[in-house]
Amino acid sequence: MATPPTDTSLSPLKTVAVVGLGTMGTGIAEVLAKAGRTVVGIDVSETAAARCVAALESSTARAVERGRLTESERAEALARVRTSTSLADAADADLVIEVAPESYELKQQIFRELDGIVRPETILATGTNALSVTRLAADSARPERVLGMHFFNPAPAMKLVEIVSSVLTAPQAVAAVTDLAVELGKEPVSVGDRPGFVADGLLFGYLNQAAAMYEAKYASREDIDAAMRLGCGLPMGPLALLDLIGIDTARTVLEAMYEASRDRLHAPAPILRQLSEAGLTGRKAGCGFYTYEAPGSGTVVPDALTPRDGGSLGAGRPVRSVGVAGSGTMACGIAEVFAKAGFEVVLAARSPEKAEAAKGRVGRSLSRSVDKGRLTAEAAAQALDRITATGSYDDFADVDLVVEAVAEDLAVKQHLFGVLDKVCKPGAVLATTTSSLSVVACARATTRPQDVIGMHFFNPAPAMKLVEVVRTVLTADDVHATVREVCAKIKKHPVDCGDRAGFIVNALLFPYLNNAVKMVQEHYASLDDIDAAMKLGGGYPMGPFELLDVVGLDVSLAIEKVLHQEFRDPGLAPAPLLEHLVAAGCLGRKTGRGFREYARR
Repeated sequence: MATPPTDTSLSPLKTVAVVGLGTMGTGIAEVLAKAGRTVVGIDVSETAAARCVAALESSTARAVERGRLTESERAEALARVRTSTSLADAADADLVIEVAPESYELKQQIFRELDGIVRPETILATGTNALSVTRLAADSARPERVLGMHFFNPAPAMKLVEIVSSVLTAPQAVAAVTDLAVELGKEPVSVGDRPGFVADGLLFGYLNQAAAMYEAKYASREDIDAAMRLGCGLPMGPLALLDLIGIDTARTVLEAMYEASRDRLHAPAPILRQLSEAGLTGRKAGCGFYTYEAPGSGTVVPDALTPRDGGSLGAGRPVRSVGVAGSGTMACGIAEVFAKAGFEVVLAARSPEKAEAAKGRVGRSLSRSVDKGRLTAEAAAQALDRITATGSYDDFADVDLVVEAVAEDLAVKQHLFGVLDKVCKPGAVLATTTSSLSVVACARATTRPQDVIGMHFFNPAPAMKLVEVVRTVLTADDVHATVREVCAKIKKHPVDCGDRAGFIVNALLFPYLNNAVKMVQEHYASLDDIDAAMKLGGGYPMGPFELLDVVGLDVSLAIEKVLHQEFRDPGLAPAPLLEHLVAAGCLGRKTGRGFREYARR
């Protein structure tokens, strides 16, 4: 990451022309003006130029209302901006930032005209996120002064700026633009020239997979978006984000990425073409994956194009008592969730000692909730009293629902389901918490596969709201209804999905993580820059390498292998670097070393 220059005066880039006054160009102009730069906003459309001025007046007025600007600062910022419809007005600029539509022909035309207008030392920056900076530079009379300066939308709020060098770019130009980005209050990340760069290179593959998942009718749009918000802590679900970005824009970026990589993960999902060609490009059109109140609005309204799921499922089976099989972190968390919701819980482990130890961990967790004011001492005591610890699965004989949370090993789970088949009463619902194994394979270990379903909780179970409800081809309707009703009672958000590797969250999350590893493996960007790019440019709560080290590299590798085996897509093959680290015993935080080193506790 760049550090601020020691000189407190403004960098030499004092006058900046912004070519293209759409949403991004207007936002960049605002950032520059607030930071004391003289800004020339240029657009061929007088309407766009006028809209830019109005938008700047409105956004700076809001900044005053929120105490982020004084009236005098606002007046000074607005006075620094003038608009024009002629590129000739960029003649005195020290830097030109082009943010025209993603078209080689258009951008090359702009750069050729600028070559005859600006001074020899003027830096020309393209705001592209999909096209080759090298190709644009090669067509310029001064390729050493051409680079990429990729802001993120909305530019005033998003901290990340990717500084993109081509093999032709002079180091002095990169240094000058990097210093400017720091002075604008941004976090510059230096990257090489390939479609998508870092943030979009990782983000758009994930968005494409989500679109394909929806197109295949694997899960509803609402469930896909809820799964990624609640399961990963993302600010928006992928389909809502595609609507915000623009489905046509996403398709253009993906096509450029696919042309460069030939990775099927980047081959645009057919639904992106279908929606784009139908004019259903997202929020800006008023309709995309969702329908909006009006073009440009973020308010979703019911639509006839893609009916919402969530109708009546029919009545479920009564559930008053729950069996939880296992003694690890997940089993303890699930037992706590059900006990706090008022269910009688039988917590069974392989021995009475393990079961009592697990109940003790639940008790300590409840005590911490009391200390933090989330639970009264009386409620915690009552919840703990509802849990009966036992070393025998025979004590599941009278429960209405069993949730197994034993080792993620199919043979172990199948053996357990064979036991449950014998000890549980007729009509009991049998659920597995597997995150990557076949639910139907567990079901086939019983004589009642219609009673078996997946309930994939997320860790830590007491805090995470999401439960993936995994219905197999054999699961009965009332079993599905039962689990959704139970989720409501324990205050979890259920999302429905089919029985295939990764379900929703892991099927979208782990290819993204694997691609981040490949970026480092190929020396394209550093761990720190990739993590910063996804947190600052994508709004992710953690960067991919932070997350991999928390999840565990061995767990991540196992999930990657399952996904690769299920879908047989070469792009899903685990990155060799991940395999090498696991082989070396570098498993993440739990071993003190993964992609980074951690202090031993």
